[in-house]
Amino acid sequence: MKLSKKVVLLGHFGVGKTSLFRRFMDNEFSEEYKVTLGVQIKKKVITLPDGRELSMIIWDAEGHSDSVEDTRKSYLLGSHAFIYVFDLTREETYITLTKDLKYLKENYNKIPAKVIGNKLDLVNEKEINALLTEKNIPFDCLTSAKTNKNIEHFFSDLANEISK
Repeated sequence: MKLSKKVVLLGHFGVGKTSLFRRFMDNEFSEEYKVTLGVQIKKKVITLPDGRELSMIIWDAEGHSDSVEDTRKSYLLGSHAFIYVFDLTREETYITLTKDLKYLKENYNKIPAKVIGNKLDLVNEKEINALLTEKNIPFDCLTSAKTNKNIEHFFSDLANEISK
């Protein structure tokens, strides 16, 4: 029997959620920025290490400037994981991270919330170290949708985690 799991991409507008979505789902990247209105949904079947297949149904939700609380509740219902994406180059995209994660934990406490710092290709190692140590930002993975850095690895790990 095939497993099916819903995963929702969250975060401010312009952080690269759609780019991550397109890179993972279709192995495509575009420099053209297009705002997501509403939600895009696609399914990708992943073979797990034990041979089972998992259908990951990814929801690319529209971004907001203030808080994850502004996300439509219907997008969040029935989720098996949340991926909160922030832009490594824009502080305003991670300034509410702690508050947003707290909201998810309080309202969806059994659903894992993973944090991705995206646009790794636009920062150097010194900037990353300063950002993560001085600002103490919790994250699970640093990615670049443009270069495909860490994307397959992240989603593979997430698939393994939510399939249990």
